[in-house]
Amino acid sequence: MMSNAIVMALAPVFFVLLLGYAAGKLHIVDNHQVDGLNALVMDFALPASLFAATASASRSQMIEQAPLFLVFGLTMLLLYVAWYFAVRTFSNVSRSDASLQALTIGFPNLAGVGLPIVSSVLGPTGTVPVAVALASGSILISPLTLIIVEMSAGKAHGAEMSVMQILTAIRRALTKPIVLAPALGILLSLSDLKLDALADACLSLIGSAAAGVALFLTGLILSAQSFQLDWKVVAATAASDVIRPLLAVAVVYFFTISSDAAKTAILLAAVPSGFFGILFAVNYRLDSATAGSMVIASTGFSIATMAIAIAVLFSH
Repeated sequence: MMSNAIVMALAPVFFVLLLGYAAGKLHIVDNHQVDGLNALVMDFALPASLFAATASASRSQMIEQAPLFLVFGLTMLLLYVAWYFAVRTFSNVSRSDASLQALTIGFPNLAGVGLPIVSSVLGPTGTVPVAVALASGSILISPLTLIIVEMSAGKAHGAEMSVMQILTAIRRALTKPIVLAPALGILLSLSDLKLDALADACLSLIGSAAAGVALFLTGLILSAQSFQLDWKVVAATAASDVIRPLLAVAVVYFFTISSDAAKTAILLAAVPSGFFGILFAVNYRLDSATAGSMVIASTGFSIATMAIAIAVLFSH
């Protein structure tokens, strides 16, 4: 049963990735002009999906997810910071590219892989924790990445940035739809205000396209690049698929989180690398090849690591 859940979750992910890859390789879709699809995902579909999922949860449901938010957010932050400083120290990588790699490794593919896996294991109740986990990444490490990239872009036009330029970079990062949407959704849920049924239906319709289009776009972008297997990709795969879930175990143990919340947090931490780093790289004209190779390797290796995680966490 568990093996079937893993296959049912990962097979569609690879199918859509390969579909996008084939569309680019066969020149059915231009794999060099992807700005429109990128804007669709990052500015419309994904923000709508995150807002609808968080805002539609009841106040009590959202409060119950506080331990998950803590464990998952702290796990991602620790891994993000560790990779950023490691790659800056041992490799000739710019601040922007280091932050995008850290985002790729720290922020798993919750929309494409996490949601079907958790739904298979936990049932319909799995939607809210996945949305909260997605929100934690969108609120914590996505803005951090955007701030680093925006400040680096500002420095590229001058030797030093003024305080006003730094504040402008931070404001631009924090007002991105991908950051604002989940934050507003959580606030709406905690205020115990109900999202109107019509608004929920409208947002859910565009939001339902997020995971599929993002995976297709990832495959499309990868079709314009060559897969690079080097020490960084190997280390990134180990960090994403092995160290991240083990780090979540350590955080759970440190804060003595309850069993159910702990299992969900660890399972979500075991999900392979996500596509945010690739999409941000495309948006800012940065290196997406390294992040793309990291996503491919992590997703392939996760077939084994996720099977182990599910067997250990939910076998009894």
